Amino acid sequence: MNGKLIKTCCILLLAMSCERRPQADGTRLYVSIAPLKEIVGGITGDDFGIDVLVPAGASPETYEPTPRQIAALNRSQLIFNVGLIDFETALLRKIEEQKKIVNLSRGIETIAGSCSHGGHETSGHTHHAHGIDPHIWTSPKALQRMAANAYEAIHATYPDSAKYTRNYEQLQERLQELDASTAEKLRESGVEYFIIYHPALTYYARDYGLEQVAIEADGKEPSARHLGAIIREARAKKIGKILYQSQFPASTVETAARDIGARAVQIDPMREDVISNIEEITELIANE
Repeated sequence: MNGKLIKTCCILLLAMSCERRPQADGTRLYVSIAPLKEIVGGITGDDFGIDVLVPAGASPETYEPTPRQIAALNRSQLIFNVGLIDFETALLRKIEEQKKIVNLSRGIETIAGSCSHGGHETSGHTHHAHGIDPHIWTSPKALQRMAANAYEAIHATYPDSAKYTRNYEQLQERLQELDASTAEKLRESGVEYFIIYHPALTYYARDYGLEQVAIEADGKEPSARHLGAIIREARAKKIGKILYQSQFPASTVETAARDIGARAVQIDPMREDVISNIEEITELIANE
C-alpha cells in the first residue's frame, strides 16, 4: 500500500512539474508575410500551426482575404505583423480583439522616404505604409528586435512556458551569430556598394554601412536618365552583378546588366527561411 501511494505521489509531482502546453484545440497563429514564420515558429516550436496571410507568389499590394480567412483570424490566438505595410493596417482593423495583434516593428528605427537609397531617387510602392520602408526583416539587427517583440507577446500569453523562453534564447543566439557573421563577411570583402532592382535591402544596407542603389524609381521602371546614371556609376565601380527580386520583371535588369557588363542575379526577400536567405544574400553581395 505504501509503495502504491509513493508511486502515485511521484506521478502527481511529475505532472505538476511539467510546464503548461497550449491546448490542442485547433488554435493557430498567423503571420502577415512568410519571413515572420521562422521567427515565431522558432519560439513556439511545433505547439501551433502557423499560417501566412499572403501566400507564396502573391503580392501584398493586391492581397484580399476571404470572409473565411477573416473569421479564422478572429479565432486565432495571436497575429504577428510587420506593422509597416498598408494591407496589414487595412486588414487588421477587421479583427475584433485588437490586443491579439503583435506589431514586430516596435522599437526599430524606421527609415522614412519609402525605400530611400542614398543619393538616388526614392521609390514609393503603394504597399509601404505612411512613406516608411517596411523591409525590416532583411536586417539581422532588426530581426533580433522583432524576435524580442514576438517573444514578449508569446510569453505574456503563456507565462508558464519555460520551453518558449529556451527557444527564444536559442533563436536570439542564432540571430546574433548571423549579425556577427554578416558584419565580418562584408568587412572582409571591402564592398561598399550594390545595385538592386527594387530597394528591399535598405535596412540591411544601413545596418552594415553599405550604399544601396535601386534601379526602380518612384515605383516605376527607371527613366533613361536615371538608368544611364546608374550604369555609368556601376561601370566606374566595376560592379559585377545586379540583384533583382523574383516578384519583379527581370527585363530592365538584364538590359542594364548587359550595358554594365555584369550579370543579373535573382533574390527573394519574401522567402520563409529568413536566416539562411540573409546568409545567401550576404554571400552574393560580399563576393562581388
